[in-house]
Amino acid sequence: MENSTAYLLSDSARLLRREFNVRVRSLGITSAQARLLLLLDRKPGENQAFYADRLEIEPITLCRMVDRMEDAGLVERQANPSDRRARLLFLTEKSRKEIARIRQALKVLMETMLAGFSGEEESQLMGLLQRVSVNLGSTSNGEPRHG
Repeated sequence: MENSTAYLLSDSARLLRREFNVRVRSLGITSAQARLLLLLDRKPGENQAFYADRLEIEPITLCRMVDRMEDAGLVERQANPSDRRARLLFLTEKSRKEIARIRQALKVLMETMLAGFSGEEESQLMGLLQRVSVNLGSTSNGEPRHG
């Protein structure tokens, strides 16, 4: 089993997450906070349920994390114009600086991860991983969807 593709992908993802956690912690934030900031940078102005779903955490967990991040000046809640009960999340100037630091840490992490790879090998790896993602994203209950 140790040489199986699934095991190698899973173990590589575990090691990558562990190293990401270490690097962002050195910046003074948690990996969950870093992931939320990066997601907010790509998809600002959504409700908390959207971000909880994308980060695969419980809505109450996200709510508590956002409370702490709002107190720290890293995120801002704004009323949803179409639903006054709902709040939309946005970055702040302070969090934009944090994102730059997170991206720099990620750049160094990627350089470490891909050390010794040629440009062609990096491109091949990216293409293969994208195909894996497409294949897994097109399944339902573990069964491939047939068109």
